[in-house]
Amino acid sequence: MLSSSPYFSIIIPTYCRPERLGLCLGAIAQLDYPRDRFEVVVVDDGSNPPMESMMTPWLEVLPLRLIRQENAGPASARNTGARQARGEFLIFTDDDCTPAVDWLSQLEHCAAQSPNHLIGGRTLNALPKNPYSTASQLLIDYLYDYYNADSGEATFFASNNFALPADQFDQLGGFDVTFPLAAGEDREFCDRWLHQGLPMTYAPEMQINHTHSLSLSKFWRQHFNYGRGAFHFHQIRSQRQSAPMQVEPLSFYWNLLIYPPTKGEGWRTPLLSGLFFLSQVANVAGFFWEKYRQNHASRANQFQKQKRKSRHAKG
Repeated sequence: MLSSSPYFSIIIPTYCRPERLGLCLGAIAQLDYPRDRFEVVVVDDGSNPPMESMMTPWLEVLPLRLIRQENAGPASARNTGARQARGEFLIFTDDDCTPAVDWLSQLEHCAAQSPNHLIGGRTLNALPKNPYSTASQLLIDYLYDYYNADSGEATFFASNNFALPADQFDQLGGFDVTFPLAAGEDREFCDRWLHQGLPMTYAPEMQINHTHSLSLSKFWRQHFNYGRGAFHFHQIRSQRQSAPMQVEPLSFYWNLLIYPPTKGEGWRTPLLSGLFFLSQVANVAGFFWEKYRQNHASRANQFQKQKRKSRHAKG
């Protein structure tokens, strides 16, 4: 470890959510970790108004830097933060997340045991009374149970709580900024990481609380967008592997739909099961919408190319 630079760089993309960001920074200020061993890099992704004024109080209590860029999405913002980070280890979270007090201590312990690994922590729902937020987090819990059953051979982490050596992030090229929305770029990064033969470790003791307030319409839109991201992910993955596009087996979806009754939610279980079903309808709708959108754009591009060729031949 280099004494002249921080060990961890905490990278937080943010866009027009100053209240959420303030709570996130407040939790980071309570971490039981030496201030000279980490830095916080906040990337303002084109917020209007800019975030400079609300950041001023935090500059006095945190080793904090603010970077501003034109709006380009969270994948681009994370890459921007990583390029300017000084830490040996990068750790990514979101502005609506609040880490537990021992977050970095737990990460340091895991990193010492699993050097050069992509390390993912556990996310907890901070809004248990909101059924939509609860269902959304239960879906993530199911994915973690499915993809990370063996903590030492994990295959998927959400980008609101994962960490890795900075040099390996740079060598891998960062997050793919071609994703149309903030959905799927973390899954693609994990898949690209594994494609290079690199290891992943799940560290559930490295915890954050996620405060994502959802309504029915926001829940639908979230999972519709996840479906769009899923199509883009499977498209990129099939190209990388030179193989046909392949989605999860039917057992994956059946086990997903029967997951809520296993979690002890009592009288809310039927509601959560219904929201699980709705999430998959939205996901499928988003998947085929993105497929249609990309096919339509491809046909339009081909038509324009043919028109240019025709004009050139006549000329």
